[in-house]
Parts: sequence; C-alpha cells; structure tokens
Amino acid sequence: IFTERNGIYIIDLQKTVIMVEEAYHFIRETVANGGSILFVGTKKQAQEAIKEEATRCDMFYVSQRWLGGMLTNFATIRSRVERLKKIERMAEDGSFTVLPKKEVLQLERERERLEKFLSGVKEMNRLPDALFVVDPRKERIAVAEARKLNIPIVAIVDTNCDPDEVDYVIPGNDDAIRAVRLLAATMADAVIEGRQGEQLSEAEPGAEEAAVEAEEAEGESLIDMGEEETWTEDEPVSAED
Repeated sequence: IFTERNGIYIIDLQKTVIMVEEAYHFIRETVANGGSILFVGTKKQAQEAIKEEATRCDMFYVSQRWLGGMLTNFATIRSRVERLKKIERMAEDGSFTVLPKKEVLQLERERERLEKFLSGVKEMNRLPDALFVVDPRKERIAVAEARKLNIPIVAIVDTNCDPDEVDYVIPGNDDAIRAVRLLAATMADAVIEGRQGEQLSEAEPGAEEAAVEAEEAEGESLIDMGEEETWTEDEPVSAED
C-alpha cells in the first residue's frame, strides 16, 4: 500500500509491475517445463475473463463455483467428469432415442449441471502445477486445497486479502473488471510464451496497463453476489445447485 486517500488505499504501482513480471516469469517457466495452470475466478467481475483467457491459452478454469474437494478429492471430481463424458457420448451415438422420454430429460438436466461446473476442467487429467486466482479471499477453499497439496498460487491480491496465503502476489483491485481482464490476459500470454518459447510483444504493456488500473484498489471489498460454497473435502461432491 502506497498511501491512503479519502478512505481508499492506493497501491504502489511500481511494486505491482515488478510483481506482475515475477508472476509472469513463474507461469511461463512452469508451462515451459510441461506444467499446467488452473485459472480460478468465480466472482461476477472475473467469470468472463477467466473463462476466455484460460480458453485462449488452452488451459483449465473454474469460473462458476468451486466444488469442495476439486483438488483434494480429485478422484471423485474425475468420476463426475467421466459421468459427463458418458452422457455426452450417449447423446451423440443415438442412445437417447431408445430411452424413455422422462429418463432422457433427467440425463439432459444432469449433463447441464455437470457442464456448468466442470466444463473448464473436463480435460484436466491430473492435478495442476499452479493456480492463478482472482481474489484469494473469495476463493479461500481453492487456496486452502492448493496449499494443502503444495500447489503454488499466483493471485490478484486486494488490500482486504492476506498475501501470506499466496506464493506470487499481484497487488491490485480484484473488483475492477478491466484490471482483472488485463492481468488474466497477461498470465495467459505467459502460458502461450511458455509453450512457444517466444516473447509476446503485448505482454509487458498489458502488465503495466493492468498495474495502472490497480490504483483504484479500495480498502473495503464490494458485496459479492450470491452465497459462497462451503463444502468440505469429506462431503459428497454434487453438481446440484
């Protein structure tokens, strides 16, 4: 925090740029060594950017709701993914045509629910090598699971978050849609560069632009829409709302 102005905390942008570069290099090297990144952002301000940028760099994402045990109970999550794939195959190979209409409707509803929560990790066949998180306070369950499994965490950390929970801190306003998108895009660029071994010309300007946007960071978080998921890893995993 650089200073406080009218109750609003101002983040030191020079430090933000340095820390964005550190996170960028970590993500790039992780991917260059064959690692995978899981993008996580379920708050309204992050959902679209997380999904689009993870898809652009061909990585995994969670943009709806974090299901308890997604990392610590990975085998169960994989079983639900396999269930989703099975229903999709049934729809494609004509199996639905020989089933009662009621059963088909039930299967379609199940597929919709599973797709909603698991579409971003459908091809994630092993645990990720790192997480990129928007607002670790909001995603506290994901952060706790990653820390338990010693999975490194890169995160956009606002002034109301605990930076000690994060390995690579990016100070910034996690409520500013533009800042979130720019930082997510920068991490996606790091993934692409790690795969290609080429410097993306737009990566560094994007990092600095995102850092400037972070100046809007407020001391108090906005009220999140909806209830947060509080499942524990010992509870059964379900795609029910």
